[in-house]
Parts: sequence; structure tokens; C-alpha cells
Amino acid sequence: RTEFALKEIMSSGGAEDDVPQAERKTVTDFCYLLDKSKQLFNGLRDLPQYGQKQWQSYFGRTFDVYTKLWKFQQQHRQILDNRYGLKRWQIGEIASKIGQLYYHYYLRTSETSYLNEAFSFYSAIRQRSYYSQVNKEDRPELVVKKLRYYARFIVVCLLLNKMDVVKDLVKELSDEIEDYTHRFNTEDQVEWNLVLQEVAAFIEADPVMVLNDDNTIVITSNRLSETGAPLLEQGMIVGQLALADALIIGNCNNQVKFSELTIDMFRMLQALEREPMNLASQMNKPGMQESTEKPARRENPHKYLLYKPTFSQLYTFLAASFKELPANSVLLIYLSATGVFPSGRSDSEGPYDFGGVLTNSNRDIINGDAIHKRNQSYKEMHCLHPGDLYPFTRKPLFIIVDSSNSVAYKNFTNLFGQPLVCLLSPTAYPKALQDQSQRGSLFTLFLNNPLMAFLFVSGLSSMRRGLWEKCQDYLRKINRDIAQLLTHSRSIDQSFLQFFGDEFLRLLLTRFIFCSATMRMHKIFRETRNYPESYPQLPRDETVENPHLQKHILELASILDVRNVFLENTLDDY
Repeated sequence: RTEFALKEIMSSGGAEDDVPQAERKTVTDFCYLLDKSKQLFNGLRDLPQYGQKQWQSYFGRTFDVYTKLWKFQQQHRQILDNRYGLKRWQIGEIASKIGQLYYHYYLRTSETSYLNEAFSFYSAIRQRSYYSQVNKEDRPELVVKKLRYYARFIVVCLLLNKMDVVKDLVKELSDEIEDYTHRFNTEDQVEWNLVLQEVAAFIEADPVMVLNDDNTIVITSNRLSETGAPLLEQGMIVGQLALADALIIGNCNNQVKFSELTIDMFRMLQALEREPMNLASQMNKPGMQESTEKPARRENPHKYLLYKPTFSQLYTFLAASFKELPANSVLLIYLSATGVFPSGRSDSEGPYDFGGVLTNSNRDIINGDAIHKRNQSYKEMHCLHPGDLYPFTRKPLFIIVDSSNSVAYKNFTNLFGQPLVCLLSPTAYPKALQDQSQRGSLFTLFLNNPLMAFLFVSGLSSMRRGLWEKCQDYLRKINRDIAQLLTHSRSIDQSFLQFFGDEFLRLLLTRFIFCSATMRMHKIFRETRNYPESYPQLPRDETVENPHLQKHILELASILDVRNVFLENTLDDY
């Protein structure tokens, strides 16, 4: 490539001797940095996706080369324009790669601040129209680079809740796709239109809109803020465990998704993150942070996001997390997946006799079903059974199962005496709510945004900002009271209290109890299978059926003028 570039210099600048040595060296250095950066970037694909240590030095080297490349093209733009013929889309490609690096750094570290850095570079590409000339060149592969840039930018904006920008990007992407398919008559038109449909469905997944006075939509963030989790008060005796690692697994059929993120996965990952902070004070121009300049440590649990994993993939990531889990730390497993039920009757009631949740099969599912029908004495192969998790209960384990067969995980046994809790979704919802399942599970929505879930089950689809904020304040009070109920309970299993010292787990536990209490009081949630359950069981009279909590829920319903959808006769004590 370097030789080719030098020949280009000769052809554009006359004889080779006419080109000053310094300018020739500039082009040579640029070509070297460009080749090196591409080589390192492509090598990222070969790094193992699991394990937290192996990749860091390689990422550091890749960042360093891209830092030099970005600064080099800024400092020598004039020479590179004249002698190398540097095009604006090539600058855009470098910026796009840096944006991708920051995004992958976020995926590897779970540090939300790196999303802001990715956004900064992606924004610069758009603001400076780096890709604007691509459409004039008769090269479909360049247009595809531009379309992919848009898709990646949309993912980052979704994760940062920048919905206004997402809507603008979707409109621009739609126009670009139309122009691309019209000009090149390509076969991938259907795929790109599917991308548009997926992101449109993703944006509209929230069942309730919060509106300003001018009817514009308020964007609400559901990451952990400083006032998010109820504070530990004097006299609350809880464990010192910290959530260090989380596996977020999505394998629901027909659920809204974008990229490799279902709406349930998207909601849960935000429930396990703090609000992002800017790494750089000035965001108006792309300027790489030196790789040694790291932000002050803000503990976010490390996460693996697994979309439709096979059993072997899931187990590999699980084992890696387990192996690297620090002392006094918790591993969280979140399963949002289609239920797999036992194919035949079993005389025993062991950890492989109740089914579990679906893992992905690389073969045709119908063929798999046919095998089961031939011999019903075998267990389901493409399924994560409760027994599959037993080896990992040697360390503190916090499990959330959102599935039509979540109750399979009620039949757990704590073999090793380590803290162990399973929060289990309802296995069925009242018919009036079932048509919403494609837009994400109600149970996960309660764990991510309990007020929105409460409004939804109350039949409300929009709300003014002022009332929303008033209800959020009241919900914080409810969470504080739930924390007191839990920590003052005399009969609660100690596992719950062991986990209660961690902010993220404390918030998930209080939201779980609020969800369960709400559903038990709701007039249309009347079957046992409509209620969340847990292992170990919570003492109902002290938590999910506590009269004090029930009174709070009715008060919240009164603020919203929806008290009529809840049962009153649970309050005989008052």
C-alpha cells in the first residue's frame, strides 16, 4: 500500500524528484499508521469474548495507534490531501473505527462513560459530513460502510437514551437505504429494511409516554442515579457482598430486538449500570483520550450480553465469570427466555425433571422435537435446567428468570451454603396484557422502570411530567419502607440480607417486592401463576402482603386516580 501511495504521489505531483522528501515521508508514515491500525482492528475479532484480562493490552495498543493516526491526519491534512489524495470518507472511516473501539471498550468494561466517547466520534462524522461524498462514487461497498455507520450510531444513541437523535438518524438512514437500493439494485435491500423496522419497534416498545406541557416526550433514564437505591439506615444489618459480574441472556421468540439486544436485555443492562459521566470535558471535537487516562473508578458490575446463545456458549461464559469472580462478590444471571417444559412424566423430582429455559439450537427445532417424541425418557438438550447451575452455587449467586417456565427454578437446592436467591417471573399474565409480550416482559419492566410498569397495569398510556415526578418521589418512599420491611423481618432467609448491601441488588429486591405486591392487589391478577415467586420464599405477611405496603400501593393508585383497579378488601387491618 505504501508503494502504491508513493506512485500516486509521483503521478499527482509530476516527477518523483519534485516531491519534497519531508512530504514523501509524511505519506509513508501515514500509510504505515493506516495499515497498522487496520491490522490491529481486524485482530480484535480473534480475541476471546470472555475473560476480562486477556484483551486489555491488545486494546491499549489499538487505541494508541488510532490516537496517533487521528492526530497525524489532523496535523498533516494539507499534504495528505495534495499528495495522498485523502478523501473525507476515509477520515470518516478512521473516526468510525475509533467510535467502534470505544463502544467495544464499553461492552468489555461496562463503563458507561465510554459510550459518551463513542457518541462524540459518531456525532463528529455526521456534523462534518465525512460520508457525504460517498454517494457520488459508483462503489456500493462504500455506501454499505455508511449504512453500517448509521446502524452503529443508532445502537449507541439507544444505549444513551438519546431518542431524539435516534429518530433523526432513522429518517436519514431510511433515505440512504432508498437511494442505495435505487442506484445499485442490490440483494440486501430486505435486510436493510428489516433494520429500519427493528429500530422503529424498539423505539416504540415503552408502553407509557411521559409528556411535557408542549406534548413533547420526556426521555427517562433508568440507570442507577445517586438517589436511586434506598439508603441503608442505622440498624440495618446486611451483608458486604458486591455485585461484580452479570450474564444477561435473551432468548425469547418474537421479542422486539435491535442489533443483538432484545428489549428485555436492554432494560436489564440499564438496571445494572450507573448514569454515564463524560470522560473528556470538551465533546465538541474528536480528541482521543490517552489510553492511560482512566476515569475515577465507578463500580459498574461487568456484564456479558448473550443473545440466543447455545448451551455451550452460555456455559463457557458462565464458567469464565465464575472463575474470575473476586472474593466477597456476587455473580448475577438474568435469563429472559422461552420456557422449555418436561416432555414426559418423571417419577423423581430432581433438578432436571422440571424443564427450564430455552438455549439456542444450531439445528432445526422441529427435528429436535421429533427426537423427543420418539423417546420421552431423555431430558431436553437445548435447555438450561436448574441443575445446570448447581456447580456455580459454590459462590454467591443471584438469579433472575423471566420465562413461562420460571417456576422450574423454584425447585432449587442450596448445596454449598453460599448466598443464593432466585427471583422468578409470573408464568402467565391475564389475557388483557398478553398481547404486549412482544414489546418486552412486564416483570422485567417492573425491575427496570417500576413506575412505568405500574401505570401500564393501571391502564394508563401517557402522563404529564409533573405528575410523573410526584409519583417517582412517592415510589422512592415506598422503596425505603420495603427496605425496612426486609431488614426488620424476623423470618426472612439470610440470603436476601446477604445481597442487600449491594446498591444494584438492593434496588432489584425492593422492585421485585413492589412488583409482587402490586400484582397481588390488582383485580385482574387472580391466578397463582400471575404472581412472581422466589427461592427461597419470602415471608408474605412481612413483605409482599404486608398491610403497610398495601396501603402505600393504594395511595400511589389514588395519586394516579386508578384506585378502582386494585382490591380494597386486603386492608381489613386499617
